[in-house]
Order: sequence, then structure tokens, then C-alpha cells
Amino acid sequence: MAESSVETNATPTTRPQARRLKGHKAIATCCIASRDRPGLIASSSEDGCVCWFDMRCKDLLFTMDAAQNPISSLCFKPGNEDIIYISSENEVKVFDVHMLASWKPLESFNYNKEEINQITCNSKSSFLAAADDGGDIKIIDIRQKCLYKTLRAAHESICSSVQFLPWRPWEVITGGLDSKLIMWDFSKGRPFKVMDLGKSDPESSSSGAQCFNPAFVHAIAVPEVDMLEKLDKICVVARGDGVVDVINIESEFTAAKSKARKTGQTKSNGKSSSQNHPEKQDQNQRTRLRLDYSCGGHTAAVSCVAFSMFGEKGRYVISGGNDKAVKAWNLSRFSEVDQTTRDNTDILHLNINLTRKVNWLCSTPSDSDNLVVCDTSKVVKVYTVA
Repeated sequence: MAESSVETNATPTTRPQARRLKGHKAIATCCIASRDRPGLIASSSEDGCVCWFDMRCKDLLFTMDAAQNPISSLCFKPGNEDIIYISSENEVKVFDVHMLASWKPLESFNYNKEEINQITCNSKSSFLAAADDGGDIKIIDIRQKCLYKTLRAAHESICSSVQFLPWRPWEVITGGLDSKLIMWDFSKGRPFKVMDLGKSDPESSSSGAQCFNPAFVHAIAVPEVDMLEKLDKICVVARGDGVVDVINIESEFTAAKSKARKTGQTKSNGKSSSQNHPEKQDQNQRTRLRLDYSCGGHTAAVSCVAFSMFGEKGRYVISGGNDKAVKAWNLSRFSEVDQTTRDNTDILHLNINLTRKVNWLCSTPSDSDNLVVCDTSKVVKVYTVA
């Protein structure tokens, strides 16, 4: 079958073929790219192996036999990418990539009771979070090698994704198949902001072209510290109904506190907050950017999202979905446009049509070979986004 074509609604582009990285014996599940060593990529699969590729070389570097069961997630240790964390079923394993002879894990954490969907480290490499099928999130103290806190009783279903908030050192944000996006204070072990995307969707569409699946949260991404000046404190959400949400979570949190205060004022004076301050109500609503089919978005569930690491970091959000498509969204205009799809016509930068559904993707800091895609095949594909 012919490899994918590339189209764009911005400027004409070529139609490059994907670079194919072979090494897995089963479906590729996840991929991560080194930030310190551009071109170094690790990918995992259902065969329990991790394959390492250097884009400067033609062939596979080496393969780790890391687990007996499928690997669900990978992450590097920030500041020391010789250390890699791997989740398989309900276990997190820690490996040193220099220990090629044995591939015995340095550590193994078995705190999750259910299968883990995603793991991630905070920027200071002091904590690791593991989100599982039971809706729990285990916060592991990496330095002390022990369980620090369990976050539970907020998600009503599978917790599919977790990310630390780099601008709030004691907070994480999680997403689940209950359509909820939850911000937690993990030092206290409790949530302080819950957004139900299935109920609080201000731009719900009635068109038959939109995917009618629930707004399950399949994946989330937050910008790194060096992206914040241009992107602000946002969270990007991959949803089961085909929508990519860009949410200014700080504004959402501020709006929620303001609404609570105004509710109290309304009870005392008998007037609604919108009557008193209609301009503030409008401002509070401008906290989200909805990217859906009407502006060239996905027509099936979005499975993954990531910020671009190439060029100007964070300029693009890359999304992949079950519609066999990868989209590159230009977020440099996030602060310039209205938070409705009517004004989002120029945000879609690139569309890549694949032949299979997307499991995961990541980007590299390189000028070329900078988009890595794991689809429902054994072969990892690499594209160039210009």
C-alpha cells in the first residue's frame, strides 16, 4: 500500500514519503524523542520491547526486552535521559540504557492496582505519576523510591492521561474516559478543579459531520517552561468526539473562583452576575479554543496530542486520531483569535493522511525527520514538518 500523502490548507507543500523504522515484532504503542540528543528515538510495542533508533543511522540501534506484556507508556528522566521509565500492566520499571548486557531494571514500582495507561516525570525529576484503569493516579517519589500519594475518588472511569504542571510544582492535571479534566494538588492528595467536558462544552455542534462519540479524554499535553511566555498556561486535550481543545486552565480556574464569588453576591442583591458585568461574563468564556472538523480537524476520536519541539518550540500542536490523520495546528495565533471555530480557519497548518489509526506520536528538536508516529502497525513512521 502506498505511504501517506501530505496536504496543507496554508501554502502548497510537497508530498514526502515517510521514513520507516523497523524493529518491532508487534504493534507499536508509544514513542518518545530525546531532547538532549536530537535524532534519538525510543518506541515501545505490544511485544514488550523498546526499540532505539538514531535518525543519523539507517538501521535500528538496539532492542530492549523490557517486559513480558505490552508496554503502555514511556518517559525519560528529565536531566538524565540515560534513565528511562517503562509501564507495563500495573508495573513501572526503571532502566539505565548503558546497561546493555543484562537489561535488568534498576527499580520496579508496583503501586498501581490496575493497568497503567500513562506515566510521566515532573521537570525536577523528583516525582513520577502513573494513571491507571481504576481511575487512580499514583505519585511516586523517585528520590526516596516510595509511594508519595494516591489520587483517587475523582475520576469515575479509566484515567487515561496525566501531566505535571511545570508552572505549579505541586499540581498535576489528569484526563479520563469519564470526560473529566481534573487539576490536583498532589501534596494534599485532592482535586481543586474539575471540568466535565461532556457537559460544559460551549461550542457543541449539531452538524451531522461531527463525530458523535462522547467527549472522552484520551490524552492531554501541557507546554514546557520555556514555551510559557508565548503559549501561556494552557492544556491541550485529545477528545473522543474528534475535538482538540486548547484550554487556558489558569483562566478557567480564575473564572471558576470569580463565579463562586458572584454567586454569593447574586444571592444578596437578587441580580445575576451577567446583568451586573456582561463584559466580564464574555471574557470568562474566552478561555478555550475548539479545533474540530469545521476548521479541518478530526472526524473520529483523537488519540494523542503533543507540542512541537522543532523550530520555535510549541508553535504547533500535533494531533493524531482514529480517522487515520495527523494534524499540525499553528498555536501562534491562539491569543489573536476568538475562542470559536468561526475564526479558526487559518490555524490548521498541515494535514497528513495515513493508512492506519494513530496510537501515539511525538516530535523531535530536529529540522527534518521531526515527527514520529506510531500507528496500528509494527513499523514506526517519521515525517518532516516544515
